Amino acid sequence: MKPIRSFMFVPGHRQKFIDGLPKAEADAVILDLEDSVPASEKAAARDLSASRIGWLAEHGRRVYVRANKSPHLYDYDDLMAVVRPGLEGICLSMPMGPEDVALCAAIVAEAEDRNGVTPGSVRLLPALETPRSLQLAYEIAQHPRVDYLIGAFAKGADLAGAMGMEWSAEGTEALYLKSRVVMAARAAGKRPIGGIWQQVHDLDGLAAFAAAERRMGFAGTTILHPSNAPIVNRAFSPGPEQLAHYRTMIVEYERAQAAGLGSIMVGGEHIDKAHVETARAILAAAEPTEIGE
Repeated sequence: MKPIRSFMFVPGHRQKFIDGLPKAEADAVILDLEDSVPASEKAAARDLSASRIGWLAEHGRRVYVRANKSPHLYDYDDLMAVVRPGLEGICLSMPMGPEDVALCAAIVAEAEDRNGVTPGSVRLLPALETPRSLQLAYEIAQHPRVDYLIGAFAKGADLAGAMGMEWSAEGTEALYLKSRVVMAARAAGKRPIGGIWQQVHDLDGLAAFAAAERRMGFAGTTILHPSNAPIVNRAFSPGPEQLAHYRTMIVEYERAQAAGLGSIMVGGEHIDKAHVETARAILAAAEPTEIGE
């Protein structure tokens, strides 16, 4: 399955927004039952989101749901309602550590059994929003249902408040925390996801933000608006020149190997086996149309 570059949050009670999702360019959508939904609309959001999961999947959408969470438990009714055929995963807000992930996984497993969903198929998407979860990021990432790990950094959000951080446009105050997410996810063989860009109409700022996140090692980011999806997808995809460079690198290296050489120079850069393996992985993950197949 193609790696996800963009996760777009959508309020779970906004039917108009949900009904427009088949046209969205985000790789995956997260129907939100938590922060973006007023308390009076929680039950309605749950019912609406649950009723649209199968329909969205039929239209090619990869669907996640962010469930509500009490201090002790992810909302049982939310999970029982939304774990159904077509759901790819559950977004876990503010897990304190691997014990929260394991607890949610147990409830999800019960919901799979009750609702006719293939056992073990529903993924878990932890959003690290507490100091403890960042300290235990690797342990969280190791859970077998986790494929992606979100480093949720935003001005005025939960983690900023808990850490006492003062947000800046440069983001230097979060570099260490972001690096922890990238390292933990990669060490566990999972994909780190950044976020979140809140100035949704500042598209130039978003492009710069996404490029910086990619340079740090993130595989994608979370977004709030449909207009942000194509910019993020481009940022986390190799461009034509980069793909051509990788193809050339592989051809030249294979030619050098046939001549008995272990390393070569390509475009003024030293290239050996490790570089070529990275190039092959990037080409394999690219869209078929991007790599000329």
